Amino acid sequence: MTAPLGLGVLGAADIAVRRVLPAVSRTPGVELAAVASRDPERAGAVVREFGGAVLPGYPEVLADPRVHAVYVPLPAALHGRWVRAALEAGKHVLAEKPLTTDARETAALVDRARRSGLVLRENYMFVHHPQHRTVRRLLAEGAVGRVRVVSAAFTIPPRPAADIRYRAALGGGALFDVGGYPLRAARMLLGPGLRVTGAVLRRDPARDGVDVAGSVLLHRADGAAAQLSFGMEHHYTSRYEVLGSAGRLRLDHAFTPPADHRPVVVLERAAGTERRELEPYDQCLGAVQAFVRAVQSGRADSGAGGEDPVQQAELTAGVHRLAQYALGGDPR
Repeated sequence: MTAPLGLGVLGAADIAVRRVLPAVSRTPGVELAAVASRDPERAGAVVREFGGAVLPGYPEVLADPRVHAVYVPLPAALHGRWVRAALEAGKHVLAEKPLTTDARETAALVDRARRSGLVLRENYMFVHHPQHRTVRRLLAEGAVGRVRVVSAAFTIPPRPAADIRYRAALGGGALFDVGGYPLRAARMLLGPGLRVTGAVLRRDPARDGVDVAGSVLLHRADGAAAQLSFGMEHHYTSRYEVLGSAGRLRLDHAFTPPADHRPVVVLERAAGTERRELEPYDQCLGAVQAFVRAVQSGRADSGAGGEDPVQQAELTAGVHRLAQYALGGDPR
């Protein structure tokens, strides 16, 4: 019997406790080995619920021989340092998105992982939901004809004032946090070769000057385009739409559906409207299982399944480079 993969966690972030570690506990072949946190009491609560040992710091987690892989749910600006340290320690890495806040650093880390034979994954969980395989299959079958435009939006209500998303030094801002989802969806639906045509980011001086909302236009050489919206001061929205030469496809709850949500793909064509109801699925569990399978199989390619974080980082950098900036807080 193969020994389970020992997972070390750097930081007891909310997403780790609320979503990822429950999925780890339900995934065969992996177990929590060690946790370190700036708050020892919080780390203690984590191991009491999920097992493992509390260690005094992140370096101790990386040095522990029981730890074979590391999960990094730290603030985005800290990802690069600790992902690099984990790879140098010979550990596989599952890091929350974005992998880093700098495209060149992301490329260097991905190259380091590949040369070392280590798995490095950027944790966009939604790509593991089968609803998107259904959508891609329908598009490949010509369900909407030739794809002309993808529109996608992911927006959330304002967070508490102390939330790390509002701290520039920690890699905050709407583009790094929620904007990555529609960018990733555009890549998933339109494939490679996307370029940034233009963007608008709105910064809020009362929120440490971070961007709190944005819109992006992407294009492909053949004229297909993507219109993307995101923000952290909005009514909750999580959807995408594909407009083609012969129809339109819509999917709500595209990015963060609850595990018990039954997805509905809506197809509108000349002959009428069709609603295809799919089975519920826990995409967080799927993301953890995919990571464990990659480690167990020895497949170190971090770009497996079109998940290449370098392309994601380059698009994000293109948005920052071409963006027009607007200033202003909530007008209310």
